[in-house]
Amino acid sequence: MTKNDVGLRSERGPILLAVMVATGVVAIDATIISTAVTSIVGDIGGFSQFPWLFSVYLLTQSVTVPVYAKLADTIGRKRVILFGLAVFLLGSILCALAWDMPSLIAFRALQGIGAGAILPITITIVGDIYTIEERARTQGYIASVWAVAAVAGPALGGVFAMWDFWRGIFLINIPLCAIAFWLLARDYHESLQRTRHRIDYAGAALLTASLTLLLLGVLEGGNAWAWVSPASFGVFGAGLVLLLAFVLVERRAAEPVLPLWVLGRPLLRATNVVGLAVGAALIGLTAFVPTYLVVGLDVSPLVAGLALATLTIGWPIAASLSGRLYLRIGFRATAILGAALVVLGTAALAALGPYPSIWTVGIVSFVIGLGFGFAAVPTLVAAQSSVGWEERGVVTGANMFARSIGQSVGAAVLGAVANAVIAGQGGDETDPGTIVAASTAVFVGAAVVAVLLLVATLTMPRERRAPDPTAISPDPAPVTGPIPEIG
Repeated sequence: MTKNDVGLRSERGPILLAVMVATGVVAIDATIISTAVTSIVGDIGGFSQFPWLFSVYLLTQSVTVPVYAKLADTIGRKRVILFGLAVFLLGSILCALAWDMPSLIAFRALQGIGAGAILPITITIVGDIYTIEERARTQGYIASVWAVAAVAGPALGGVFAMWDFWRGIFLINIPLCAIAFWLLARDYHESLQRTRHRIDYAGAALLTASLTLLLLGVLEGGNAWAWVSPASFGVFGAGLVLLLAFVLVERRAAEPVLPLWVLGRPLLRATNVVGLAVGAALIGLTAFVPTYLVVGLDVSPLVAGLALATLTIGWPIAASLSGRLYLRIGFRATAILGAALVVLGTAALAALGPYPSIWTVGIVSFVIGLGFGFAAVPTLVAAQSSVGWEERGVVTGANMFARSIGQSVGAAVLGAVANAVIAGQGGDETDPGTIVAASTAVFVGAAVVAVLLLVATLTMPRERRAPDPTAISPDPAPVTGPIPEIG
């Protein structure tokens, strides 16, 4: 194949464009809401509940990813992603109509149900139709989406916040979802071999219920009830019992929603822990840096959002460069480099936390973003490349699931840390010193997670040679499952 085979003007170009627009829907949503938190709270109240805007979205997103991933391997990618876009659109419209914090949280949960299908399936589609070498170049196109979103998201969120029209951050999703849906419906087609499948409803229900209870216990512990109390023990106990029941069900399920081999293979285990750590560290920064700057320095939400945007600019830059790097030195070495940058950046942010500075946050966030890009992309490609078509959806979904769980738990734990610091300093959520102290504690937590990320990359199996650039998977042309078609 030649370089002309990869790009928007190539035969597969329409599918790549569709994937880019669908990715843009999630990319914009990942950055736009964080800069409008102060505006939302100022209008409908509920500052102590605002972490749920992130947590409930990430929870419903994460628990649905394994279900969508399994369905993508059974009924095809197209049906799943179109369903996800439709649900995400409905959730966005309802969020724009929310009348108080509880209703907004509920509609964010619906958004998350839709988002659970979008990002993992787009990544799976890319893994289906491009070789490892082609994916190294395709990352440049996908990275450009995140780069644009990195600037457009915080900027739009800041503008809507200054206009006192936070509902616009959800209305912007309407045209994006419509375009992505139309492009995928028109340009991406699959030839399916009809076979009977048994959907693991019991496993999906148990996984959803257990993670919901565990997250509830983490987020509300110390707030709605004491950590050491019957309510806390009951919530955590029930969550753990249901999680154990989920494991037992998955052992016997004919087609488990989350096969246990995904957690048992050394490479997949390491890459999933990487996803978990990336998600937790990322949410600690994106959820708290804007408030840290807005309250701590009394800057506008737009300025705070642009400072944070350097993180989501650094990520796609590193993602686009990582392909060339991992083809030369391997997946493991590239991921270790990225993890080391994240440790360096988060440690610097934690150390400088008591001294808020726009420039410091911008520079350090850029370094952290570079680290995320060099760590997340090679580990995901390595995981995808270790399996064939019939398992690629599950493997991709497991990695995205781990990242979403990391974000969910990270938002809950770090939110609890911030609330504890605020309560310990008198509970004044408008005092700059209090918010700076709470944010600094969150940054310390992110640095601890970054160390876990580095350890996970070090446990990846060593590669005997550089990845085969022409390989799509160990089974390049599996006879089972959908075969992508162009047009």
